Amino acid sequence: MFVKHGMSQLTSLSSARNCTLSSSAVLRRQHFLIRSLGGGVHSNFCTQNRMQETKPLEADAENILRAITPTLDPTRHKGQAGKIAVIGGCREYTGAPYFAAISALKIGADLSHVFCTKDAAPVIKSYSPELIVHPILEESYSIGDGDKKYISGKVVAEVDKWMERFDCLVVGPGLGRDPFLLDCVSEIIKQARQSNVPIVLDGDGLFLVTNSIDLVSGYPLAVLTPNVNEYKRLVQKVLNCEVNDQDTQGQLLSLSRRIGGVTILRKGKSDLITDGEIVKSVSIYGSPRRCGGQGDILSGSVAVFLSWARQYILAAEGNVTLRPTNPTVLGCIAGSALLRKAASLAFENRKRSTLTGDIIEYLGRSLEDICPAY
Repeated sequence: MFVKHGMSQLTSLSSARNCTLSSSAVLRRQHFLIRSLGGGVHSNFCTQNRMQETKPLEADAENILRAITPTLDPTRHKGQAGKIAVIGGCREYTGAPYFAAISALKIGADLSHVFCTKDAAPVIKSYSPELIVHPILEESYSIGDGDKKYISGKVVAEVDKWMERFDCLVVGPGLGRDPFLLDCVSEIIKQARQSNVPIVLDGDGLFLVTNSIDLVSGYPLAVLTPNVNEYKRLVQKVLNCEVNDQDTQGQLLSLSRRIGGVTILRKGKSDLITDGEIVKSVSIYGSPRRCGGQGDILSGSVAVFLSWARQYILAAEGNVTLRPTNPTVLGCIAGSALLRKAASLAFENRKRSTLTGDIIEYLGRSLEDICPAY
């Protein structure tokens, strides 16, 4: 009797297990079908039942850095190694645009511009004579309501005069959230798109586009670099649900696709990078010291490497053997890897006292270790 009852329980458990396995198989097929068709994205990510996440493929960062970093050729002239512009810097925040702009120079860009407010310009100029500082941005407090249209047109026209010279824009470091200033920057982003200039968005630049996603939607040369909180706001705004840690890759892919194929570098323990087609991971050990400003270094670094990746692909004339081939993804991988290596070296020497400036000083050495100048 006991044996019969035990066999009955085993049979019931077996049936339940088979039923569960069958349901899981059906669920997996449903998810696969939805992804294949490209539909039902945000409702799909709001469900609780997810299939087990697969680990993203680690990027071959060092080979990418070696491939896209140009050699120091004496026949090249000033500007060919990169001309970067940072749109940011206001009364309260002068360090962030400096960190982004000086990082670009430390990596190897030839010229680095900063477009900031008049109050921020003297401070940023005092940090380094290497930067070209344009004190043209305005905040609401300094202009009357009747002058806003005129001043806005003047600001945008001034930036537009320089636009064709730039290989990449970095929008957001130290920008602040003044409504008039953000309106002007929105117009600058539109002009950059018309001129086919890549745009890296960080900090308050991400705040701007999260609330006006059409500014970057469908622009393949746009790069978003959100941290944990910025990513959460993007997911809520675009996918209309919460961050799903059970399917990080799938949600990241979906977010990029929903914004029209922009490249997203999600910062974290491992940086995850996608253009809506692939997901790459950069997990090089960095630093446990989380001093502010590292995101600004990253945005400046990505801008330089993105411009170098475009030059590399153009020079290859269709014979690119490097994978992936999207210059925005290559730029993100290279920028992420170099920052992490520099942060690791800085922490090794400075420990708890490591600051953003210390990390910047190790950018050149870190790049030299991977791809020597000679």
